Amino acid sequence: MAGLEYELADDIAERTAAQVAQGKIVGWMQGRMECGPRASGNRSLLADPRDPQSKARMNEKVKHREAFRPFAPSCLVERASEFFASGYPSAVMLLVFDVLAGKRSVVPAITHVDGTARVQTVSRDDNPLYWDMISHFEKLTGVPMVMNTSFNDNNEPIVCTPEDAVSCFLKTDSDAIALGSFWVDKTPGGAA
Repeated sequence: MAGLEYELADDIAERTAAQVAQGKIVGWMQGRMECGPRASGNRSLLADPRDPQSKARMNEKVKHREAFRPFAPSCLVERASEFFASGYPSAVMLLVFDVLAGKRSVVPAITHVDGTARVQTVSRDDNPLYWDMISHFEKLTGVPMVMNTSFNDNNEPIVCTPEDAVSCFLKTDSDAIALGSFWVDKTPGGAA
C-alpha cells in the first residue's frame, strides 16, 4: 500500500476504537462513498471527544484551518439522550443540540463555545461497522461517541479512493489510517 507498512486487522472496529481512546487521530475509510453534506462514518477523521486537545490538534495539524472551527460527535443513537438535550435521531448531522451541562466537561472536544454540538446519531441498522467501532470505544471509555470530521484536508474534497485516503494521511499529522481491514500507523511499531 503506497510503500507503507500495513497490517491486516482481525477487527478493524476494535483496533480503531482502542487507538482513538489512546489519543490517536485515525483516518477511517470504509465501504461505499457517502452522499450528503457531512462525513457520516465511511470517510471520516476520528479523535477522542474527551480530550480537549483533540479539537486544537485536528484543526491545526490535520485540517489546517482556524482554531475556532468545531467538530461533531458521532454518537450511538440509543445513548444520545444521555449527552444531548434531544433524543431525536440525527443520522445526517444536520441538527444542532445542546450538550447537557453535566456532560460538557466529559466531551469538550465536540462541545462548541455556546454549549452545542452538531450531532450525528449512529444506528446499528444504518452503519453496523461504524456503530461497532463506537461501541468498542464506549466499552473502553464509558463515552458512546467519537469526534468526527470529514476525511480531507482543508479546501480539498472528501477522500473518494484508497489513493486519496493514503495521500491525505501522508500529508497531514493524522496518526493512523483504517482502510477497509488494513491498518497503517505512522508510529514505528504502532501497528500492533
